[in-house]
Amino acid sequence: MAELRFTTARDLFDAFETAREDIRVEPADVPSLQFLNSLVAAGDLQNAVSFCAYLLPRRQAVWWACQSVRSIVRRFSETDEAYLQAAEAWVNEPEEERRLTALDFGMEGDKTMPAAWTALAAGWSGGAMVRNEHNAAPAPPHATPKAVIAAILICTASMQGEVRDRHLANCVQSAIRLATANAQ
Repeated sequence: MAELRFTTARDLFDAFETAREDIRVEPADVPSLQFLNSLVAAGDLQNAVSFCAYLLPRRQAVWWACQSVRSIVRRFSETDEAYLQAAEAWVNEPEEERRLTALDFGMEGDKTMPAAWTALAAGWSGGAMVRNEHNAAPAPPHATPKAVIAAILICTASMQGEVRDRHLANCVQSAIRLATANAQ
């Protein structure tokens, strides 16, 4: 069987300087899935979601964010649906023009809505962080995971207790399935 993107949790933390900001748990020299499962077992689902956002490759992370948002939020405005579709279009065909379309939607979108963050996750998956800017800064490797985290956590921000935990746990289980399918 092939390995996950990061064999150990420490490998993930070492690869991303921002992981410690987003995953507020000490890294450990244990297999990534063991680390993730320990977060879930401890009920630390917010950190588990953040760990998943970094664990998955960018394209899978964007897909996971879109599917998670769709599973939590049942109705979308036409605008939010367009943002989600732009992110999903990039996942299906990761071409530069699709990335730029998602970037445009994400940049203009309401950042209090998860769909805008899914578009940003796709838009920040590579290339420049803004369109048509001379010498625009390239998207840093942590931009997509941060946008994925924002999308999922915004969906559950107004939820409490068991409802929030159930949604986050479902999201984490979905990420585990994606990560392990990729490793096989």
